[in-house]
Amino acid sequence: MNRKILLAVCLIVSLVFLSSSAGFAEEPKKILCLEAYDMLNTVPDTYLIDVRTRAEYQLVGHPINAYLFPYMFMKNKLRKEKDGKYGYGINVKNKAFTEEIGKVFKKTDNLLIISRDGTRSALAAKELIKAGFKKAYDVKNGFEGPEFPFFEDSNKQKFYRQLAKRNKIHGFNHRRHYGWQWWGLPWTYEIDPKFIYPPDLKPSKRKK
Repeated sequence: MNRKILLAVCLIVSLVFLSSSAGFAEEPKKILCLEAYDMLNTVPDTYLIDVRTRAEYQLVGHPINAYLFPYMFMKNKLRKEKDGKYGYGINVKNKAFTEEIGKVFKKTDNLLIISRDGTRSALAAKELIKAGFKKAYDVKNGFEGPEFPFFEDSNKQKFYRQLAKRNKIHGFNHRRHYGWQWWGLPWTYEIDPKFIYPPDLKPSKRKK
């Protein structure tokens, strides 16, 4: 009887371990822009997915041959953020994101996910892995890169922002100090229908 109990306990422990291991596997691998560019040039079936908004893709520019699949859409309503800045929130989730990705790419493809600064790309890559795209990568430093300088401490961030504003230092917290553009990797403003978000085009105009 004791042996049966011991076997049952071992089985439960094994199941818990396997479950936790599966959870770890859901985290996408993070890579830098340079690694992403190298993979695009050397590894077959590798594609760059830009998950920013349509406006960012067109007006800020985008990596050459990057496919546009917005992870979130921009709201038209102006709002005040926690840090005191005003802006139009990018907070409307694209519910068809993984579905649309699946119409164009195979689950065995290497999908390199890039956003502005690595925030949305991390969420999008994780969602793709959960949907079965096990080769989704998070290009963590993004197209423009994070704000520079950046402080984890919100009070410190606010303090230095006030100092910069008082002394008219307009470049404080600007981007492009890191990321795809900063590294001088190829990018463009030109829109190629081949790479545009599928619902924005007629099916006949889309070809991978």
